[in-house]
Amino acid sequence: MANSLRGEVVRLYKNLLYLGREYPKGADYFRSRLKAAFLKHKDEKDPEKIKQLIARGEFVIKELEALYFLRKYRAMKQRYYGDDNQ
Repeated sequence: MANSLRGEVVRLYKNLLYLGREYPKGADYFRSRLKAAFLKHKDEKDPEKIKQLIARGEFVIKELEALYFLRKYRAMKQRYYGDDNQ
């Protein structure tokens, strides 16, 4: 039964790896942390626990997207309004 979730886990890993390219501390830092997190749970067999971990990964994706959006917003604001208008 856990094999049916394998594709979903691989998709999640690829999405996180893609998003990690722009991570503020660097892509290598993000990649090593991501790999460690996935290896920590590699022997998990319980489908419910795997679904919970996938949901947690989806939450991390949303947080990363928000982080990147905020960074872009701040850069645009600084370009157009400067530092005096915070």
